[in-house]
Amino acid sequence: MFLRLGFTSFGGPAAHVALMEAEVVVRRKWVTREEFLDLFAATNLIPGPNSTEMAIHLGYRRAGTPGLVVAGACFILPAALITAGFAVAYERLRTLPALEGLLYGLKPAMLSIVLAAMARLVLPRKKDWFFLALGFAAAAASVLGVNEIGVLFGGAALGAIASGAKKPPEKPPSDTKKAGVSPAVLALPFAASTAAGAGKLLPLGLFFLKVGSILYGSGYVLIALLRTGLVTERGWLTEAELLDAVAIGQFTPGPVLSTATFIGYLIEGPAGAAVATLAIFLPSFVLVRASAPILPKMRAAPRLAGLLDGAAAASLGLLVAATIALGRGALVDVPAWLILVAALPVAMQPKINATWIVVGGALAGLVVRAVLGHSS
Repeated sequence: MFLRLGFTSFGGPAAHVALMEAEVVVRRKWVTREEFLDLFAATNLIPGPNSTEMAIHLGYRRAGTPGLVVAGACFILPAALITAGFAVAYERLRTLPALEGLLYGLKPAMLSIVLAAMARLVLPRKKDWFFLALGFAAAAASVLGVNEIGVLFGGAALGAIASGAKKPPEKPPSDTKKAGVSPAVLALPFAASTAAGAGKLLPLGLFFLKVGSILYGSGYVLIALLRTGLVTERGWLTEAELLDAVAIGQFTPGPVLSTATFIGYLIEGPAGAAVATLAIFLPSFVLVRASAPILPKMRAAPRLAGLLDGAAAASLGLLVAATIALGRGALVDVPAWLILVAALPVAMQPKINATWIVVGGALAGLVVRAVLGHSS
């Protein structure tokens, strides 16, 4: 399932989370909406790529540590392979192919999936006025430019404060079975690859390990960290190469942090691509493995449950703000609006696989572009 999502998850973290909600909550019923919101809140409270950590959390909830590794790796692998392919072509051509036309129909289709997921997540809380008000305030603050980390932790704090009078939930979610695998084992491939490498491999791996360990917030934060570390301080990339790398990460399906694959290839070839990819995602596996067993205990404690609820409300608010930005980029003309209007009722149907909406949106976009191009 996560391998398929890795190939079809266009549109950034908001769209990725929406696709996962459609699969694991609506279609497969692996977790409840409340559990999904708890996991979503948890991914926002730790550094790293939210949608990738959501996949890792869901894998752990489904099948323990082996599930954690399989879900995360399968979600990351398609983006890494596709990005590596672009890196090979880029190194030879030193330019990017025209990609915008391919995204024309995908963007409104993905927007419909995000809107449907948000509706399903919010409707069960429609009578929880504090939750709704907190989410609305978080969305407004994000749109007005308030720092995402401040919004998130502020929401969590308000949720904890307001939860004193609430009774604890009836029963905490059952913990998954745990295989006897230490999180440290996840670091062995990275340690082996960097120890065997020469030249820039070790510092490259350590740099992306640091980025994966401290990255909070939007893609702008990632760009700032990459620019400072790779362009300004080390001089390994030019400004133009960095912008092209970020563009490729945005275009390819799956996590945006596959940008690291592209950059690693430019700096140190295939070995650099492998080391950079492993290093930037490794902290997410370790952080999720460390935090996942704590979530059921937090949900069982009223004050900590309130913290989770507040973080969930703020996370949904940030998702609303991201959807507004996604809408601005997707709904550029009347045909794009028509694709959204046609896709939204389909996205609301629980039995329809969201992958078909992605494929249908892409095909519709290609047809519209072909007709408009022919008419012009």
